[in-house]
Amino acid sequence: MTEVLLSAKNLTKRFGGLAAVNDVSIDLLRNHIHAVIGPNGAGKSTLTNLLSGDLPPSSGSVTLGKLDVTGWTPEKISGQGLGRSYQKTNIFLPFSVWENVRLAGQSRQPFAMRWLNRARQFASINERAEKALELAGLTYRKDSIAGTISHGEQRQLEIAMTLATEPQVLLLDEPLAGMGTAEAERMVALLQNIKKNHGILLVEHDMDAVFTLADRLTVMVNGQVIASGTPAEIRADAGVQAAYLGEEHA
Repeated sequence: MTEVLLSAKNLTKRFGGLAAVNDVSIDLLRNHIHAVIGPNGAGKSTLTNLLSGDLPPSSGSVTLGKLDVTGWTPEKISGQGLGRSYQKTNIFLPFSVWENVRLAGQSRQPFAMRWLNRARQFASINERAEKALELAGLTYRKDSIAGTISHGEQRQLEIAMTLATEPQVLLLDEPLAGMGTAEAERMVALLQNIKKNHGILLVEHDMDAVFTLADRLTVMVNGQVIASGTPAEIRADAGVQAAYLGEEHA
């Protein structure tokens, strides 16, 4: 049986009288990419925020491994093995690629705030950073200033920073947004590569990428799940086609 790394049960988030997420359940499995798709305003990013702790749920629960993390802060959840990227690239632009990734890895250490120590003396952190850069395909850019590399490379860097924290679960919010064809192809290859030993939630509007990557899809409309299944099942679902995909993905 495939290991469940994160499980959300009956999650609901209300803002006043509006249910942005309404009774949504989802499991993230090791070695699987689970894509969440739907039109703008469907509740995808709100769901991601509930899973990461950026928003507390109005009801429902989130379990990470064997821990009930419902209502925990993002920092506390992250420390238990969850990493996430955001729609807007979140990196230190004046720092080198290497420094960005090393700082992310250092955040997991008990001595993370010992500013007077020489950071490069900590071999385990450096090894973790090197591994994350290699996985993200950015070793050749390690000495470049983050603000000078391309948009696609900055998105790769953000994922490298997440990998440096050694997460079990990755929540990726539109990692292909704003990319050209070549950059998108590199990102797809990267996500296929890092799927091993991780459970990945992918929120993405690029349907070609979604159907290339996803082992399972959940479709949301107006805060609710209207379908969940394999890519083949979602392609064949008449309700999904009418609500979102259109004939080109039938």
